[in-house]
Amino acid sequence: MVRIQRRKFLASCLCITATVFLLVTLQVVVELGKFERTKFGNSNLQDGHAKMEEGPGHLNPFLKKEAPALHRKKTSGSDSYPVMLWWSPLTGETGRLGQCGADACFFTINRTYLHHPMTKAFLFYGTDFNIDSLPLPRKAHHDWALFHEESPKNNYKLFHKPVVTLFNYTATFSRHSHLPLTTQYLEGVEALKSLRYLVPLPSKNELRKRLAPLVYVQSDCDPPSDRDSYVRELMTYIEVDSYGECLRNRDLPGQLNSPVSMDADGFYRILAQYKFILAFENAVCDDYITEKFWRPLKLGVVPVYYGSPSIKDWLPSNKSAILVSEFPHPRELAGHIRRLDHDDRSYEGYVEWKLKGQISNQRLLTALRERSWGVQDISQDNYIDAFECMVCTKVWDNIRLQEKGLPPKRWKAEDTHLSCPEPTMFAFSPPRAPRWGSSREMWVRSFEQSKKEARALRWLVDRNQNFSAQEFWALVFKD
Repeated sequence: MVRIQRRKFLASCLCITATVFLLVTLQVVVELGKFERTKFGNSNLQDGHAKMEEGPGHLNPFLKKEAPALHRKKTSGSDSYPVMLWWSPLTGETGRLGQCGADACFFTINRTYLHHPMTKAFLFYGTDFNIDSLPLPRKAHHDWALFHEESPKNNYKLFHKPVVTLFNYTATFSRHSHLPLTTQYLEGVEALKSLRYLVPLPSKNELRKRLAPLVYVQSDCDPPSDRDSYVRELMTYIEVDSYGECLRNRDLPGQLNSPVSMDADGFYRILAQYKFILAFENAVCDDYITEKFWRPLKLGVVPVYYGSPSIKDWLPSNKSAILVSEFPHPRELAGHIRRLDHDDRSYEGYVEWKLKGQISNQRLLTALRERSWGVQDISQDNYIDAFECMVCTKVWDNIRLQEKGLPPKRWKAEDTHLSCPEPTMFAFSPPRAPRWGSSREMWVRSFEQSKKEARALRWLVDRNQNFSAQEFWALVFKD
């Protein structure tokens, strides 16, 4: 009997000891958990960014504790941030809480957020915008935002009023866009003023013994601007060195044949030897200005420009480029270039602004100073970041209005935010290369069909129901 009581007593002691041990262990685990959560929250908030769960569930609650300065919206008793859903996989980010000044939004390409209650905006990249999959039906609080800095030939239907006005916010090459990207290929004022690649005129005159006065480098042949037809005709009146796949008559050094070498130092130094560069865009649209224009200006070469009809608004000075549009025929342009080639004083008038480091165009200076993004500048946001934050900020502005009981502000794109005229072909006769004819005319036909596509797409989106590709094309070819 005594032995049994002793066993019961020992068993009780063991139970008490085990219970105490478990309680102590549990307390340690809890404290470690608190420490790890605090550490996790702090590490995620470094540099103004924080990660979030990749699924469409609740946002990471630890972020709220570590970010008291962020604006918040109360939803169903829990804090969360507006979701900006990239409908194009441009950024490749499955989830990032991005800081935009005092505001923060969650950016993701994860389409499972389509029906998330905090999804406020859908971000589209123009080149990837297609009819195969759109976030329909579109809810009243769903904003659409368009980012498109590329040529109209990449997606013509965007350049018609029925489609571009589907969007609330835009970032395009047009100065009328909500976030103008007109100077997207220009690093800044100093890049224009730089004399790094400048070849003195006496040296250029000496180089003229083996080089043509004009250089042309294009490998995207026969685009909507029909530039190759013009240059081909120009070549009958003046010598042109052409290094690209289009109209090639000279070869670049082997190491510079790759397209990635177009920004290489060696390539720049070859171009800098010339007096004039044919800077022809692949499409003719207001404010569509690419590196083809800025590059010769940076190198100290006179651009012979064809492209944006509004280019005069962006010249560093009134006399810094030769505009093809001011000459009735390539013959007259060739005559003007020949005169400049033989008259040093007249030629230097086109580069005087650079030699003196004087940029007189206030519109250009203001645009470079006031833009909210940078080009190849790690100290500034890039233009995709700026686009994301523009949309995030506008969404938060409306959230704050609604919290005050006020109606949200409705933003809407206009046709001036992305618009290009119908492509036109140069009519030089007799045609010197008949094989180009069908390709040239293709762009006119493509543009005409894109009008029908734009009308069909607008009708289907306004219906606010999902639709199939068959429905779309049936509507396009209905007439």
